[in-house]
Order: sequence, then C-alpha cells, then structure tokens
Amino acid sequence: MLIQDVINAIEEIAPLPYAEDFDNVGLLIGDKTEKTTGVLVCLDTLEEVVDEAIEKNCNLIVSFHPIIFSGLKKITGKNYVERVVLKAIKNNISIYSPHTALDNSFVGVNAKICDVLGLKNKKVLIPQKSTIKKLITFVPTNSADKLREALFNVGGGSIGNYDHCSFNIQGKGSFKGNEASNPVIGEKGITHFEEETQIGITFPKHLESKILNTLFANHPYEEVAYEVTTLENTNQHIGIGMIGELETAQNPIEFLKFVKERMQTGCVRHSKLIDKKIKKVAVLGGSGAFAIPNAVMAGADIYITGDVKYHDFYKAENKIIIADIGHYETEQFTKNLLVEYLTKKFTNFAVVLSVCNTNPVKYL
Repeated sequence: MLIQDVINAIEEIAPLPYAEDFDNVGLLIGDKTEKTTGVLVCLDTLEEVVDEAIEKNCNLIVSFHPIIFSGLKKITGKNYVERVVLKAIKNNISIYSPHTALDNSFVGVNAKICDVLGLKNKKVLIPQKSTIKKLITFVPTNSADKLREALFNVGGGSIGNYDHCSFNIQGKGSFKGNEASNPVIGEKGITHFEEETQIGITFPKHLESKILNTLFANHPYEEVAYEVTTLENTNQHIGIGMIGELETAQNPIEFLKFVKERMQTGCVRHSKLIDKKIKKVAVLGGSGAFAIPNAVMAGADIYITGDVKYHDFYKAENKIIIADIGHYETEQFTKNLLVEYLTKKFTNFAVVLSVCNTNPVKYL
C-alpha cells in the first residue's frame, strides 16, 4: 500500500478544499508514491512522536495539527519545528495533516466531541460558504440518461440526505460547425437543430474536476456546452462547530462535572451559570471564542470550546454558559477517530494510535 492510498482514504471524509485559507494541510513531508510500512496517528508531531514512529516501524505520521504552519527559510534545528522536520527527513518518515479540513467535516473533530458527550441530532454550527456548485449542460435527449447516470455515479446530484437529484428541461438546440469542426450530429457549415435535454445538478466543490471529466467523457458532442456556477445555498454537511442535544436536560453544575470527566480535562473555566437546565450543547474543537455569537444565535444553552480569553467570557451576557475546557482537551479524541476510520478502511494494515501526550499545558 502506498502513502497516497492512506491520503485518499482520509480525504474521503476530509477533502482539503474545505480547509480554512490560513491553514497548511496535506502531505507536508515525504513522497506520496512510497510504500507505507505503518501509520502512526497523533495530535501533534513532536520529536518524541517521530521517535515513536521509528520504534513502531511507521514511515507515515498522520498528525491532526500541521508541524509546518508558516514558511521555513532555514532548517538548522534551532527550534522544535525544525528539529522535527530534520528528524523526519533523516529517517524517511512522511507527515500528513488534515487539520481544518477535518474540523469542517460532518464526521470530523466536532462530531467526535458530540459522540463523546452523547449528543443527538447533530447540526453544523457555522456552515462553510460557497461549497455547493451547480452544473448546467445540454445533451441530445437520447443520450441524457447515460450522461445523467454517469454524473450521479461520481457524486453529482447529492443534496443533504438525498442523491440522484437533477432538474431536466426538454428543448431544441441549434449549432453550426465551421470548417475545422467535426460534428457528431449534423453537417459542418449547416445549421442543425437537435432535440436536447438541459440537465441541472448540484455537487460539492471538491468534486468539480471529477464532475467535468465525467461530463466530457460521456457527452457525445465534439464541443460540450456547459455552465458551472457557485451557489450561496447553505451546506448542512460542511462547516465548523456543531450543535446537538442531550437525551435528558441536566443541571448546569452536574453537566459541567460530566464534561470534565468525559473530556478528561484538568480544569473547566466557565462563565456565570444561568438558571436554566442544559439541553442544547454547542461545541467547537480548538480555539473557538470567535463562534460565541453563533452559539448564542443557535439557541445553545452551553458552548464548549478552548482558548477563551478573559473578555470573551463577558459575551455570554446571561444568555449562554461558555465553558473553556482546553484546546488539547477538545481535540484529543480526534486521533482515536482517525485510527478507528483507517483501521476499518485498511483491515490488514498497521494503524497505530500514538501514546505520546503532546499537550503543552499542564495543571497543578
């Protein structure tokens, strides 16, 4: 099995086009065409993690956080990032990071938090914009069924919980080929009228090249007429943060104790408690203070995230409880998610969960 095979599997659930613009995702170090001896999954790639990969004969590290985030002008080993890069290269170890692509996945980081907390009826808290595209094309009516089915087979026409969705209009198209043309139907130099079907389908943006390649491969015309537009429709399956519901409403203090235990955190910093039972819970792994207004607008009773600053807690305004359980603590189960997923995809291959605790924050 190649490193590329592992990458393809991860990008099925976390396509890189959905990563945030500021991020650095994908294969950071290594050659995707090399064979994989084993995969070590971690949250952060530190030197001890590379040592663990060497010890366990894993030449691919799948690290949630990217070890290379900004540009490196020199690699001399003067800091922990450069030392990790040097050690990985010296030992022929590749490093791949999905980071915010997995943050924005419907089955990613925040879905895992919801599962750990037992939340039901999960919804994306902040849907990512401009992730839905629309294809309009015109095809001879007797070829429409074949083309439509081919587009469906590569993911076209999927909307939320539905697939094979399209809109079709019958009409008559006209065209006249010049001397350089080679028309499949009609004759060059003569205006031809053809009974055609206009097919309209939506598709997620990461499938655009696949959709267009399928269109060109299955359309009978020499010159394919088509339009691709980006829609402003809300994508209910792509975006950051999640909101879900508890099976039974809980007292705020009892729920915070439950969160501390389940999320294995040494400290829960929270805003003033409100006199209301907890039912709707919003979560966002990592640094999530920016989404406090979104959690309030979504009607959450509590918002669980990390890296909340002093003045951010004022934004609760007695409308919501803000709970900061730590950056690492909100994301720590992500590596379990990836191991479980990759183990199911590659049943006869070594996928190893790193035992290194890479949390830089300690509690007294």
